[in-house]
Amino acid sequence: MRINLDCNACCRKVRRHLINMKEVETHVIEKKERKIIVCGQFRPSDIAVKLQKKMKRRVEILEIEHLSGDHGGGEEEHYHEPPYEPQYEYPVQPDQVNTPLLC
Repeated sequence: MRINLDCNACCRKVRRHLINMKEVETHVIEKKERKIIVCGQFRPSDIAVKLQKKMKRRVEILEIEHLSGDHGGGEEEHYHEPPYEPQYEYPVQPDQVNTPLLC
């Protein structure tokens, strides 16, 4: 998640709120990159809404990684939103003929 962390007090406040959330197992706060990495079994939108209400700052969800059930270094599954593909295909038109201008 991305959140604007201005100072060390903001980092401490975010850390305190994350520790009190039962769903969150581990977290990492990167102040310079303005990122928070959160691990646990939860819906990312729920955590983002809770942080947004407590911190009164905009929270942006960057990337979601779903991990497999085994804890022995299992394979990670990455879910990304598929790229936009238009449903309508435009017909291919021939190139326009370039005619010289006579002045």
